[in-house]
Amino acid sequence: MKVAILTYGSRGDVQPFVALAQRLRQLGHSPLLAAPGRFSDFAARFEVDFIPLPGEPEEISRALNDSGTNVLRIFRILQGYTQQIAPQVVARMLDVCSQVDIVVHSFLFTIGAHALARSLGLPELSVQGFPVFIPTGDFPNVAFPPLGRLGNLLSHHFANQMFWWGSKIGFMHIRSQLPRGFPAQLTWPFRDGKYHPSAPLLIAVSPSVLPRPAEWPETVHMPGYFFLDDETYQPPQKLLRFLEGGPTPLCVTFGSMLHRDAPRIFRTLLQVIEATNERAVILTGWNDPSLLAEAETNKRILILPQAPHEWLFPRCKFVVHHGGAGTTAAVLRAGVPQIVLPHTADQPFWGRRAHALGVAAAPIPVGTLSFEKLLAAFSTAQSVSLQAAAKSLSTRIRTEDGVGYAVRLIERLMK
Repeated sequence: MKVAILTYGSRGDVQPFVALAQRLRQLGHSPLLAAPGRFSDFAARFEVDFIPLPGEPEEISRALNDSGTNVLRIFRILQGYTQQIAPQVVARMLDVCSQVDIVVHSFLFTIGAHALARSLGLPELSVQGFPVFIPTGDFPNVAFPPLGRLGNLLSHHFANQMFWWGSKIGFMHIRSQLPRGFPAQLTWPFRDGKYHPSAPLLIAVSPSVLPRPAEWPETVHMPGYFFLDDETYQPPQKLLRFLEGGPTPLCVTFGSMLHRDAPRIFRTLLQVIEATNERAVILTGWNDPSLLAEAETNKRILILPQAPHEWLFPRCKFVVHHGGAGTTAAVLRAGVPQIVLPHTADQPFWGRRAHALGVAAAPIPVGTLSFEKLLAAFSTAQSVSLQAAAKSLSTRIRTEDGVGYAVRLIERLMK
């Protein structure tokens, strides 16, 4: 079975689909992953066939961080960026989908890949890393704060309409530049039509973290996270020496977040680490390493560009991070407490959820970050109750196999 897997965004948007492609390949299928070109080496490390897509997701990261939690601005930024590269991406998408048996797609491909799959007569599966597109009163759309049951429900409908009309506008832009091969019209994937049933939707989130709403239809699946384990990873000697050279350190990572106020954020972190006499591994991610120049000679701090979360997090006492869906999932699986400093988009949602589960200190939006707030959060993250709750939740998450469920669902859809 040949499977097209279409995704776009930062590493957190790509890594789960590398895990899916790897499992499909291990079971004898032929997955073809299409994602931003910067992840070609990452996919190759797991022997995943890769099609590079144009564009630089770092641009989205910078723009979204500047938008904060303003919902309208977030949608406008996403729409503006996707319109800019859409014709080139769609041309590549047409080529990929013309040679496969089924299409799997993520958030930014939701409408376009759905339309293309139907026009080609291919089965499809929409896979999302956060609960989206299917309204519920149990919680709001991930871009909104809690609004009560009615407000939560309305937030989903509002977000769906924003996404739909943004897609329609982008569709007209694409049609004007790529008139051949692309479907003549768009349809909303998650509603039964005259000739087509609703597209199946898989939310790659643990039901132990976010209980599945009772009002969701049977076409919505929520089997657990998509984790990727790199068993070939060899940690650098300086990391091993640091971990073995003293008390268990904490970890700081903001992944692909590029906040314009990053100097103040890192300065506050270093001040609290110094005041608490903690040891810390700081992963710079996409941030400029020079932001941490003053910490390079501090023997209690190790600065690295990156390290596999599944390897590093279980070896830390707690993790300070931005609240991205993938990073939050990795900390939950590791079974250690966390401190979430949300930057934008769905990050406040995951920060609130981790706190509600008793595995994290109350989230601190980066715009309100202060020495006093972070100092208190450091203390909370080391409480016995948070440690126990984190270990208990980790045990439940580790029993789930979201990737395996997805593979079985894809095979069932092909039949």
